[in-house]
Amino acid sequence: MNDSVDASPLPDLTFARTPAPDLSAAASDLRMATFRLARRLRAQRAVDTMSDGQFAVLAALTVHGAHTLGQLADRERVTAPSMNRTVTLLENAGYLTRTPDEVDRRKVTIDLTDDGRAVVDETVRRRDAWLEEALSSLAPDEREALARAAEIMRKMAER
Repeated sequence: MNDSVDASPLPDLTFARTPAPDLSAAASDLRMATFRLARRLRAQRAVDTMSDGQFAVLAALTVHGAHTLGQLADRERVTAPSMNRTVTLLENAGYLTRTPDEVDRRKVTIDLTDDGRAVVDETVRRRDAWLEEALSSLAPDEREALARAAEIMRKMAER
């Protein structure tokens, strides 16, 4: 019988004793960082007096085209009366139009004006410029990490 002890190192099993990552704390950290970044981005806007909800309507019309009031309300998850107030404000400011449907006069199509499109374009330009400036101050590995995180966040948002 061989009384010698095997000198080969034992596998590191410390991970088996380490508790699972605290997903609650990670979720809280991610939420706070996301909200803080979103707040900084929202501050970059072409029209300082425009609310986030008003801009969201202009952006939705830019991305998805003309809508009815009900479609806009559903898209933005607000009531029709609330959306009507928002649309009226934007219409009075010259950012969108309401056009009665030629077939069904009860139906009204809401679409952007050139001024509304310009507000969206300028706001997007300002937000992208702010982000580009912020990214330029980061190290390459940090930018790579954010690029990976953006893809993961997009994936999470699509759930």
